Amino acid sequence: MNHEDLHELGQQLRVDAVRAADAAGSGHPTSSMSAADLMAVLLANHLQYSFDRPEHPGNDHLIFSKGHASPLLYSLFKAAGAVPDDELLSFRRLGSRLEGHPTPQLPWVEVATGSLGQGLPVGVGLALTGKRLDRLPYRVWVLCGDSELAEGSIWEAFEHAGHERLDNLTAVIDVNRLGQRGPTRHEWDLDAYARRIEAFGWHTVEIDGHDIAAIDQAYAEARVTALRPTAVIARTVKGRGVAAVEGREGFHGKPVPDAAAAIAELGGIRHLQVDVQAPPAVQDPQHPTAPLQLPHYTIGESAATRTAYGQALAALGIARADVVALDAEVGDSTRAEYFAKENPDRYFECYIAEQQMVAAAVGMQTRGWVPYVATFAAFLTRAHDFLRMASVSRARMAIAGSHAGVAIGEDGPSQMGLEDLAMFRSLHDSTVLYPCDANQTAHLVAALADRPGISYLRTTRGTTPVIYGADEDFPIGGSSLLRSSDEDRVTLIGAGVTVHEALTAAGRLAEEGIHARVIDLYSLKPVDTTALRAAAEATGCLITVEDHRPEGGLGDAVAEAFADGRRVPRLARLAVRSQPASATPEEQLHAAGINADAIVATARRIVDMAG
Repeated sequence: MNHEDLHELGQQLRVDAVRAADAAGSGHPTSSMSAADLMAVLLANHLQYSFDRPEHPGNDHLIFSKGHASPLLYSLFKAAGAVPDDELLSFRRLGSRLEGHPTPQLPWVEVATGSLGQGLPVGVGLALTGKRLDRLPYRVWVLCGDSELAEGSIWEAFEHAGHERLDNLTAVIDVNRLGQRGPTRHEWDLDAYARRIEAFGWHTVEIDGHDIAAIDQAYAEARVTALRPTAVIARTVKGRGVAAVEGREGFHGKPVPDAAAAIAELGGIRHLQVDVQAPPAVQDPQHPTAPLQLPHYTIGESAATRTAYGQALAALGIARADVVALDAEVGDSTRAEYFAKENPDRYFECYIAEQQMVAAAVGMQTRGWVPYVATFAAFLTRAHDFLRMASVSRARMAIAGSHAGVAIGEDGPSQMGLEDLAMFRSLHDSTVLYPCDANQTAHLVAALADRPGISYLRTTRGTTPVIYGADEDFPIGGSSLLRSSDEDRVTLIGAGVTVHEALTAAGRLAEEGIHARVIDLYSLKPVDTTALRAAAEATGCLITVEDHRPEGGLGDAVAEAFADGRRVPRLARLAVRSQPASATPEEQLHAAGINADAIVATARRIVDMAG
């Protein structure tokens, strides 16, 4: 398009953003209007994309990191002929695909945005995918707002992209000066942004974001810049083109006061159509498979489940060329380094940047790769918002949290994952697993490769006895009945390290004439309600034991199995209720009241109470 037509397209995008928000009675038209010219030039002159084939492997990728500017994104889709005008005006209504912030309910939206500071990190993941996995020439374009540049995750992304020399990535920064409640930190000081971004190895271009020629030239420059990602830093005006709101505070997240007047001021409704440039003809990468040979462990030996995770993941990577692994500089501890040795081209070191690590995995899975992400369970709490948004994005990935619970020992509470099970159980459609031995771990690692949604596997630092044979089956949603008899009076339910404490306790109780059933509840979500209800029916008394806080973990998972109005059995819950300090693993379990001694004492009491 020539510059005059591009100006008209920019005005159309503004008008349509105003119309959409006015029809909804809510939305962010002024945030959309500031970036309209930036996106008009991109759509018409630089984006390579087939809206008829959103799965095309050669398509560029466009992410609105400032997801509240969704009226602009949907207006782009209308201009491309993908969304009809009547659907545009269904914005934010019940049943509409055009949600308040973009989600993959639309086929041209790959990831959900709206929690600021996430789009650029995901874009880094997509750019890494293009360079190192797909090896395809597509580009990744990310529209960022200036307010979100206060988020630390944005700077994790800038540093990682610069370190990886992602010259297929362009960040378009809409510096409209105004945030939600007033001016941004640096307002229109473009050089303040440029200095910081350049320090991370980026090429920067500072422009007037309403100068069509300057925008066009900046994008052309980004496309030919080698070995460095590019940031186009654009000075814009919020609410551009409508005097009542242009550059004025107090209009964030609100329709313009008089939509009809604003539309007239912008030159009226238009229905320009853009013939978006087609992507190059390329082929999707092939992912060959081979027979999976999981590691085997001998019953009676001791092995850490974190070690089994690493060895199983390495074997899975050999068998499946679509599996990738991401590390946050703890691969020697999580044992993800075993994957790196066998499959170095599909191993990604994200350093101590857990948010960027999870975001990169979200980007990779949009292209069909199967990411396994690992760090200490405690440190995944930093990435909780990224995991929450990954769920909204309908992302598929496996997360491994090692060094979980007080059982890690002397490192102390800062390193102990004690909230992780609750965090992952709270995610929509998640899977949460906590294996107790090496063979069980290996089988569950493999099972997660084809599991939809976000899956979490909790692993243990220290060694535990191998109690299962290598050929046993561990279905997700199942459990294992390790000990039972017709004389059972109480059921002991554990997962991970507490399974072994429960078995020890059951043996001691048997010597006292108290027969105890033992269940290994390795699947906490989905949970084996059938087995739990059968145990309750048989024994009437349940004791849950978990190396986790009492809120949201194993105990809650068991209790929820009886939340449908059924008669609730007598239930005792052992969990970490105190604040741990440094001590040996054995001392930690004793102090927390989750070792065999505590289980035996609780079982005696609950059986006596039951009569």
